[in-house]
Amino acid sequence: MGGEPQRIDFEKTINEIVDFIRGEVERAGASGVVLGLSGGIDSSLAAALCVRALGGNRVLGLIMPTSFTPREDLEDAVGLAKMLGMKAEIINIDGICDAFVSALGIDPNNPIYRMPLANMRARIRMLILYFYANLHNYLVVGTSDRSEYLIGYFTKHGDGAADIFPIRHLLKTQVRELAAYLGLPERIVKKPSSPQLYPGHKLADEIPADYSIIDKILVGLFDKGLSAEEVSEKFGVQIELVRDILQRHIRTEHKRSSPPTVK
Repeated sequence: MGGEPQRIDFEKTINEIVDFIRGEVERAGASGVVLGLSGGIDSSLAAALCVRALGGNRVLGLIMPTSFTPREDLEDAVGLAKMLGMKAEIINIDGICDAFVSALGIDPNNPIYRMPLANMRARIRMLILYFYANLHNYLVVGTSDRSEYLIGYFTKHGDGAADIFPIRHLLKTQVRELAAYLGLPERIVKKPSSPQLYPGHKLADEIPADYSIIDKILVGLFDKGLSAEEVSEKFGVQIELVRDILQRHIRTEHKRSSPPTVK
């Protein structure tokens, strides 16, 4: 179909990203890069491309679990770092989160704090990444993809903050295809997206459909310039879902723009 996510040229895409990473590191006069490793598909692909561009000794992966991080994710992150031959450190962020909760004098079990604390965890991870970036003269690599970016599914000043975003031009389905092409572990390639910013946090808690469907909607709306009604008819997707995705893009525009100021 005309609105299907474009099949990418794998070798061309890899070369473009590798050249981009090398170029940005050289322009910044940086010694290497640091990124968060979650055991998920996006950070795994970004790490693999960084290692291909710079070599494992110039890439640091920070694995930053909490007490509720699934053991499988931790094992996958550690295993990937070993497979790629990159540097990695494990830093549990529970103590830092607890210090914030204590200083704020709040009850972390109160449901009204669930999302503020979830976003705080993402921002704590970014603080740690920038600490190590400053320490080693590294650039912070953002690992978000285009699908997440367009619907605003990232934390402002959390995983939305970085120095470079090498895969943010790739849709989630393209990320999976490229990761499989590069030979990343099948368990990571096929792993469902799961943010894990609070206990039991799943993609379905916040996103109304799988990325295989969302990506078609995004291509129709933003690449083909189709109306919501046309996208719905073309792909047989409920119009309510298409409008929901469009509204998410509109509501989260502030995340993709520089903060406004007086002109």
